[in-house]
Amino acid sequence: MSCSDVNAAGAQLAGEDSKTSWPELVGKTIKEAREIILKDKPDANIVVLPAGSAVTLDYRTDRVRIFVDTVADAPHIG
Repeated sequence: MSCSDVNAAGAQLAGEDSKTSWPELVGKTIKEAREIILKDKPDANIVVLPAGSAVTLDYRTDRVRIFVDTVADAPHIG
């Protein structure tokens, strides 16, 4: 699939309405993102990774990667 096969909302063109990206989830919590992705794609294998992580280049239609890069609470010893 090329970039031209996907519209701005992340839905495939060519008659399919299966989403391939979720730009509207930027800024949401991981929990919120998971719920929305699973509503759109119930068979998704969701993988949460730190931003900048090395990933395999294989293309899997069931895998959705969520990259996170914020610190939610103050780090502390304990």
